[in-house]
Amino acid sequence: MIAVVGHTAIDHLFSVPGLPGRHNSTYIVDHQVYFGGGAANIAAGIATLGERCRLVSVVGGDFPGSDYDRWMRDLGIVQDFTLVKEARTATAYVFTDEAGDQETFFEWGASAAFSRAEAPALDFVHMATADPDFNVRVAEKSRFASFDPGQDLLRYTPDQLEIIFAKIDILFSNNHEMDRMCDMLGLERPALIASVPIVVTTRGAEGSVLCMDGEEHHVPAVRVNAVDPTGAGDGYRAGFLTAYRRGYAPIDCCRAGAVVSSFVVERPGTQTNLPDWERMLVRYRKVFGEPGEISP
Repeated sequence: MIAVVGHTAIDHLFSVPGLPGRHNSTYIVDHQVYFGGGAANIAAGIATLGERCRLVSVVGGDFPGSDYDRWMRDLGIVQDFTLVKEARTATAYVFTDEAGDQETFFEWGASAAFSRAEAPALDFVHMATADPDFNVRVAEKSRFASFDPGQDLLRYTPDQLEIIFAKIDILFSNNHEMDRMCDMLGLERPALIASVPIVVTTRGAEGSVLCMDGEEHHVPAVRVNAVDPTGAGDGYRAGFLTAYRRGYAPIDCCRAGAVVSSFVVERPGTQTNLPDWERMLVRYRKVFGEPGEISP
């Protein structure tokens, strides 16, 4: 089973003609509400791909019995939730312009309870966006861990990042987050990459880069008619982790991540177009050919 730690949230997705910038305003072209939260998106992707998944998260009093609750249960996700009855489930407000650029405002709501929650000891865990102290405690207790600071990177201290990097096996980030972590730690990118066994850096339309064993491998993005980029990174992580758990080589895991990500961006919403394993493999073979042999 793959455990995923982090936010469950409600996504409010707004389309705007352009991001207005400081002291300016714009008008909203479209406003839709979807299931979201980085950890929940990854868990939903893993479950849809057919792998057992446990989601360690915090929800508010509005969650039990909701459509989102039923959706997760239908997917077979094991809900390891802290319930904060008096709070509202975390909410993300995502503004995307016509060029595909985004700004996100995140209301933690019930997720603030992560800071005082007890961290579980997990066999195979991915730490998504969540409270930094909580993720530190998870990393210290877990046997195999991957980490993705995401939008919560600004909440981490250099000391917290150093503790996590010393414990994890896989680091996921985008280019901006990688640069920010290097600045925070006073490291050049090669030194940071050398501190973690496997480092995956996503670059949007330019694909992703896998760094391991002193080598760098580029994986192209899968070209599709992209409608909404929200959740693309979460889909990538779901594809990668599912393939990794099933024994595929890291380069094939990156390709699986790229394929799952391509499905996510074809429709608005982070969980509306997740593929199952067979559907993912059909597109994988068209783009990358047959995946490599599975390791024991």
